[in-house]
Parts: sequence; C-alpha cells; structure tokens
Amino acid sequence: QVQLLESGGDLVQPGGSLRLSCVVSGSFFRIFSMGWYRQAPGKQRELVADRERGGSTTYADFVKGRFTISRDDAENTVYLQMNDLKPEDTAVYYCTGHITTERTTDRYWGRGTQVTVSS
Repeated sequence: QVQLLESGGDLVQPGGSLRLSCVVSGSFFRIFSMGWYRQAPGKQRELVADRERGGSTTYADFVKGRFTISRDDAENTVYLQMNDLKPEDTAVYYCTGHITTERTTDRYWGRGTQVTVSS
C-alpha cells in the first residue's frame, strides 16, 4: 500500500518562509509526477506546483517567484519551499503523486498539512 506523508506546515507571519516535505512509502515501482495542491476553507482544491520525474515543473501563477518545488528521487521525497508567504496562502497543503504499483498507475494523495499565515 502506498502512503504519502506531508510535514512542515505551521503558523507563520506574513513575509515568512516554510518548507513542506512529502515522503512516499510502501510498495511501488516508480513515481512519475509529484506535486502540491492546496485547499482553503470554502474553496476548491487548486494546483500549487508540480514536478515531473524528468525535471519539468509547473507553477500556479499566484506562487511564481515565491515557491519552489524540488524532488529527491533517491529518498522518494518532494519538497515545497515557500517564501514571502501571504495571508491568502493559508490553506491545507496536499502532496500528490502519480505512482506505479504492481497493478497500475494511479494518483495518490496525502492527508495534508496546515499552513497558516497570520500576524
């Protein structure tokens, strides 16, 4: 069974920084894309950033220049470095990945980590 476990969420002041981590564990053959979504109260879940195994990245317009996604494939880990955080970045951040197991390739989700930006 594949599991994604996020960490790093916290309460931070506007202008501050956080680094989120997500580790994939369990039985699988390959991880393709990995990324981060977020969901604020009363809003739909939205893409924050995505990184393909080959290195190409996609960022939402609202985080370009502030957030950086990176991967450590040897450790099955994806990171999200978040700088210059704003109150509107407050949300639950979810890790996701397209992962191949012995049966198929599916999208998997973590349970989320809370990021709160407030003074």
